[in-house]
Amino acid sequence: MSSLSSSREETVTDRLVAANEQYASQFTDPGMDARPVQRVAVVACMDARLDLHAALGLRLGDCHTIRNAGGVVTDDTIRSLTISQRALGTRSVVLIHHTGCGLLNLTEDFRHELAAEVGQRPSWAVEAFRDLDSDVLQSMERVRTSPFLLHKDDVRGFVFDVRTGSLREIEPGIAPEQ
Repeated sequence: MSSLSSSREETVTDRLVAANEQYASQFTDPGMDARPVQRVAVVACMDARLDLHAALGLRLGDCHTIRNAGGVVTDDTIRSLTISQRALGTRSVVLIHHTGCGLLNLTEDFRHELAAEVGQRPSWAVEAFRDLDSDVLQSMERVRTSPFLLHKDDVRGFVFDVRTGSLREIEPGIAPEQ
């Protein structure tokens, strides 16, 4: 560590870099290709409580993982899915929202308040929602109607319960649980 960095308090990033040094010292290149073994892309919320690999029984190299606030299918999600399918061979899409999501408590007012605070309107929508099941269905529809995606026959959506670790599938045409 340089004298500049040793004179300041350690940050979370400093601890992460130190952990990486330990990891890298024992790292062995697994020799994997960028193409996911299971040919699946998982779109999920960025929430730190979701350990997707453990929850889905996945290992390193099995899937592409695309995470954002709410696990909402946005234009950037479609971009990533398009690259995942067209360039890297995925064929299935799994969408995962979760209970207790922070987007359940936000509205588009967040965007307006942010613009008032910083003097610039964000170019993105908050994509807040009030109903998990409906938003999963909307995200599924965005995937299924995208002209850029080749594989739309295996698109499934779920709600992950952060208290039990269980997935509940959301199926089009079936009334949401109340």
